[in-house]
Amino acid sequence: MEQRHVPVLLDRCVELLTPALVEPGAVLVDITLGMGGHTEAMLERLPDLQVVGLDRDPQALELATARLSRFADRFTAVHAVYDDVLEVVEDVVGRPVQGLLADLGVSSLQLDEAERGFAYAQDAPLDMRMDPTTGISAAELLATVDESELTRIIRTYGEERFAARIAAGIVAARRRAPVRRTGELVDIVRAAIPAAARQTGGHPAKRTFQALRIQVNAELEVLERALPASLEALGVGGRIVVLAYHSLEDRLVKRAFARGATSSAPAGLPVEPETHRPYLSLLTRGAQTASADEVARNPRSQSVRLRAAERLRPTPDHMRTTTARWVA
Repeated sequence: MEQRHVPVLLDRCVELLTPALVEPGAVLVDITLGMGGHTEAMLERLPDLQVVGLDRDPQALELATARLSRFADRFTAVHAVYDDVLEVVEDVVGRPVQGLLADLGVSSLQLDEAERGFAYAQDAPLDMRMDPTTGISAAELLATVDESELTRIIRTYGEERFAARIAAGIVAARRRAPVRRTGELVDIVRAAIPAAARQTGGHPAKRTFQALRIQVNAELEVLERALPASLEALGVGGRIVVLAYHSLEDRLVKRAFARGATSSAPAGLPVEPETHRPYLSLLTRGAQTASADEVARNPRSQSVRLRAAERLRPTPDHMRTTTARWVA
């Protein structure tokens, strides 16, 4: 299991986070633990570090906990969706933390386990839930959503130009029988996309599968809540690193970081009030991407966009959208 898990931009993540984690008692929160590759590297390189790892996927949490068992009480696993990060930090740590890492998107485990239904290359039940114990599956979504909403989902989250044709194909197919397997969906998508367009851009179902996964797991809504919560969990001098794999994810991260790194004072004031000064400092110039060498070694790094920031001071009251117990 570990052999197939290759952490994306590992060295860069370690480089960006380490300056905030060298003091005794430092805590890093990995809010998307997955198979634990990034966390393992941080625990190996910083012998005094404590890590709290969150994941909504019980199977990933179990496997990562086994992998990290050699670190004993330096690692704590928590079954939670990452928009609960502030409550987890309050309950488990009880104070602001020094580092926070988010590696967004679907994990190696979810992609590689055919029965989870994330992969278009293998026929399996059409599930796609990151936490299979809750929520509706992709098959249930396809059975209940109307054609216009299906079109919106596939066009917006998959950036698929043939979204309307694919949605119409799904609705026509489900009139005959429920669409319950990945292979059935692949056939519908392939039939809906013109032959000439299928010759380029990778697997024709890739964008549709991505769109359904994002919808099933409410990924953008969760991220939108998680970003301010993550910043409130971060102490002054702490650092946050986020790896996004979709333009809509990256846009949310960029917006949250820019908001914190920009003065909120009205234009034209002769002196910037203290309460309007930026509370974040950006650590990257724009979004950083994987090198050609890394993409060759790990194709899943091809679409990654990394952004990082450092906490300069507490969030001003007028810009706070969530409040930690230690601020109230």
